[in-house]
Amino acid sequence: MPTTASMSEHSRTTTPSGGALPIQQAISGLVSALILYLEKHTTDERDHAQLVTFRRTVHPIKLTEWLYHQTVYPRLFWMNREQDFSVAGIGVADSIQIEGTGDNTATFEQFHRSLAEKDPCARYFGGFCFNTTEQQEPIWQAFPSFSFILPLVQLSCDNNIFTLSCHLWLECHDDLQSKISTITDILDCIVTGTDGSFMKLSELQKISYNPDEQTWMTQCRKALQTFEHGDMEKIMLARQTILEFSSSFSPLLFLLHYPYPQNAVYRFYFEPVENQAFFSFTPERLYRRDGTMLLTEALAGTCSKESINGDDHHASETLLNSEKDIREHNFVREMIYNELLKICSDIDMEENVQVLQLHRLAHLYTRCAATLKPEFESDSAVLKLLHPTPAVGGVPNAPAMEHIMELEPFSRGWYAAPVGWASRDASEFCVAIRSALVNGRFAYLYSGAGLVKGSDPLSEWEEIEQKIGDILAITRQEA
Repeated sequence: MPTTASMSEHSRTTTPSGGALPIQQAISGLVSALILYLEKHTTDERDHAQLVTFRRTVHPIKLTEWLYHQTVYPRLFWMNREQDFSVAGIGVADSIQIEGTGDNTATFEQFHRSLAEKDPCARYFGGFCFNTTEQQEPIWQAFPSFSFILPLVQLSCDNNIFTLSCHLWLECHDDLQSKISTITDILDCIVTGTDGSFMKLSELQKISYNPDEQTWMTQCRKALQTFEHGDMEKIMLARQTILEFSSSFSPLLFLLHYPYPQNAVYRFYFEPVENQAFFSFTPERLYRRDGTMLLTEALAGTCSKESINGDDHHASETLLNSEKDIREHNFVREMIYNELLKICSDIDMEENVQVLQLHRLAHLYTRCAATLKPEFESDSAVLKLLHPTPAVGGVPNAPAMEHIMELEPFSRGWYAAPVGWASRDASEFCVAIRSALVNGRFAYLYSGAGLVKGSDPLSEWEEIEQKIGDILAITRQEA
């Protein structure tokens, strides 16, 4: 079969011409291509790191089902909000990660330096901690300050084109035969027969809240007092909902049984070791970057369709006529615009506020397109400015971060942090809200509410319940 190869100074990609293959044939083709590459390049000397990507186009397959049946870790999944690009990955070809404490600025700068050394074609998937100065609880042990992975093997769908790929990452002194043997061994282990049957979640035995409702009321009143004193204008406080199951289970079941597949949300899943995973069904884009072109948005202000007993139209009317929600949204909108002025030469912020409709909820949002100044054409520059947005932090930002650590009785870990993918020239990050950490037989659900002057703590508690409703529906086997 003829093969086309694209090459740069540090990378090459081999993709045979021809039609899509059954996945088992594609695996055989990848193994053959790896062996052929070894025969041709055994004596090559390298003076720099090199990435070689082997690809085969395959017949359509459900990525989450394929991932569920694989036993190689880490396992990861990503789907953008438009649902036209998704990736399921297993194993590690290369990684970028750091542990330890320091501020977010230093963390983002370290991420940029690490990514700058990588192949420009390599796309790494992962996430950050919300606040790297915060002492993390033991349940977050497998999730460092940031961790990004170039999968060893990945199945992707890009505009309905399905591709099975493997990444051969070679440092200068790596043994080529050993590296290729690792990949072929994993390819041999791939489970290709997926019959669509899955285990159910274990029995849910107990639900508890951290903080409980009474403590939540106290925390909210303390936050509202800072508004009266003029110290703060907005803060987002979160709650941890703890689910205890009868036994451990695959966290991927949450993705497989997500009840609203057409919901306009990102899907992010990161399982570094078996049965320890963080996942998010978030509607909120932090930004998408293509070179100097930046796409971001303000998303804040929420209406529960259940609480108003209304449809999409009623939710839109309620939000667009809510002084509290409009004020909360404008905090986020103005902050994003003012911050972008520092790094962008051209900013196009939509004048009219839109409404993003989900199954249970509706949100106010405003889209924004901008052009980065050449000296700020990096993810670190954008991350430092946009994270955390007022939607998950507060206004002003620095005191809000301090109040969050003082008031919340848990560490946020990766909750509400940037998660997604990044390469040297492009990236996309969402904000990991509506998320959960699964650790053995425990699941920790995270959701929050934005407080401004005049907020009602009880109403915010009920809003938090609505925001985790989709995940709770899965545990009740309502999906």
